[in-house]
Amino acid sequence: MIITVITGSPHANGTSALLADRFIAGAIEAGHDVNRFDAAFSKVAPCLGCDHCRADESKFVCVHKDDMQQLNPHLLEADLLVFVTPLYYFGMSAQLKIVIDRFYANNSKLQGGKETILLATAADDDEDSMQALVAHYLTMIEYMQWIDMGTLLALGVAVRDDIEASDFPEQAYKMGINIV
Repeated sequence: MIITVITGSPHANGTSALLADRFIAGAIEAGHDVNRFDAAFSKVAPCLGCDHCRADESKFVCVHKDDMQQLNPHLLEADLLVFVTPLYYFGMSAQLKIVIDRFYANNSKLQGGKETILLATAADDDEDSMQALVAHYLTMIEYMQWIDMGTLLALGVAVRDDIEASDFPEQAYKMGINIV
């Protein structure tokens, strides 16, 4: 299986980065081909809604020439997309949201047939704090006609020490190793 993991945290050693690392370790151990795109450490401009990508629908070329050009081939070939984000003000990080907004240039090519997973971390330990994030994720995958393969919502992990002391990294690893 070809897996593309898109992370949205600006903290290279943060809580969601650890989930991504552990998921990827499990997926690689299971024999999958994994590509990782760290949105926060990439140059990705926000979608302008200019419809330049629709001018010639045989090409779907975005007006921006940035790191999405490296991600797009991996998005298109992926069987599974994994979205990894810290919870920022009841939603995904801006860095991840910019990448998702840029799916627009390849909307019709991306729709249908992909599986998805959401891995998210939050300092808050109230399950309700993740409601808007999960609703957004589920709405997106319904629109894209993708299949949800699960979520891991790591609550109460404000810093790396918190998540390292939890079983969330092991859960992420198991998600990765159990992909069929």
